[in-house]
Amino acid sequence: MPLGQQMEGRATSSGLDSPVRTKVAIVTGASRGIGRGIAERLLETGYCVVANSRNITSAETLQPGHRLNLVDGDIASHNIAKQVVDSAIGNFGRIDLLVNNAGVFIPKPFTEYTTEDFRKATETNLWGFFYVSQLAASQMRLQKSGHIVNITSSIVDQPIAGLTGSLVNLTKGGLESVTGALAIEFARDGVRFNSISPGVVDTSMHQVEAHEFLKQLSPLNRLAEIAEVVDLVLFLESAPFMNGEVIHLDGGAHAGKW
Repeated sequence: MPLGQQMEGRATSSGLDSPVRTKVAIVTGASRGIGRGIAERLLETGYCVVANSRNITSAETLQPGHRLNLVDGDIASHNIAKQVVDSAIGNFGRIDLLVNNAGVFIPKPFTEYTTEDFRKATETNLWGFFYVSQLAASQMRLQKSGHIVNITSSIVDQPIAGLTGSLVNLTKGGLESVTGALAIEFARDGVRFNSISPGVVDTSMHQVEAHEFLKQLSPLNRLAEIAEVVDLVLFLESAPFMNGEVIHLDGGAHAGKW
């Protein structure tokens, strides 16, 4: 019996028994930064989690356990995406939440992008969403419930002079658009789609020396914290009537020029 079914026990409250079901989540790009923060908080909240990144086992930033499975590999691969989804269903019995966090940002002027740059951005940002979301959504449709959250970028809606990263607009912009399309397509199946659009987040991706410049990219003059992105994921999980939304976490950068 899958662990997820084993964990469907009965809890006593005020002398009355009531069924309790442990939720199951998949998080991509989970070995560090935002993805790791999301996976850790979900575990703390009681979820079972399947966490993926190319080398998540050797990274040793998350330790596997009875509620945490690690799947190594490039989520842009259909085979890896299937392993991730199969791990969730086979070990925990279902999928309640998929967080598409894996992504790359390649800052270059448009005319300097190489074929390799284009391939890398397209594979990670689009293929990495497509395969795992397609498989997870099929399972969620069978369950008549589920939630898929995409992590995008605020520069999709608010390009900034001097910050050249049009491959992010090209790829992550597609995720924001498809969020609405899939929210409508799957609404009657009980499956929701939402996106979180952060500004610059304080992770190891950004050198400390660059922080003063990066702070100026938000009218609040600071970076977003990983915990703030995680809080939004949990908020969306707790708000079942939120569907098809793109929520900005950029200190107001998307609102206009400052």
